[in-house]
Amino acid sequence: MATLATLGTTSLLRFQKADPLKASPSPHLLGSLSSQLSGIKLSCNLPDVAPLKPISSPFIPLQPVARRVCPFTGKKANKANKVSFSNHKTKKLQFVNLQYKKVWWEAGKRYVKLRLSTKALKTIEKNGLDAVAKKAGIDLRKE
Repeated sequence: MATLATLGTTSLLRFQKADPLKASPSPHLLGSLSSQLSGIKLSCNLPDVAPLKPISSPFIPLQPVARRVCPFTGKKANKANKVSFSNHKTKKLQFVNLQYKKVWWEAGKRYVKLRLSTKALKTIEKNGLDAVAKKAGIDLRKE
């Protein structure tokens, strides 16, 4: 059973639990009720009904995808123009030369598998892995 109450500019539609022995309302009554529902707040008066459980499983966020960014140097893709013979320019990305590399970590006495740019690899060879990782704010213990 539905009742419509109007208070000034707002309308309120309340539903009450119907008796199972009574017949269901006629379709033309439902049609007129649904046509009047635009801009009306709906509330339900069902104290003895348990709350509905969601049908689907709870939302689990996706795992982050490996980006084409070097974690040590911060290098990322460069936007550029591809120029044809007729001088027609189209946009393209020039990606960083990222490589998977196992680098010996002296403080941890083990190899650490990293995805880094070739520029970062040269910097690590020059300054050492600990110094470069500390400057970039990377914790090597968890990798």
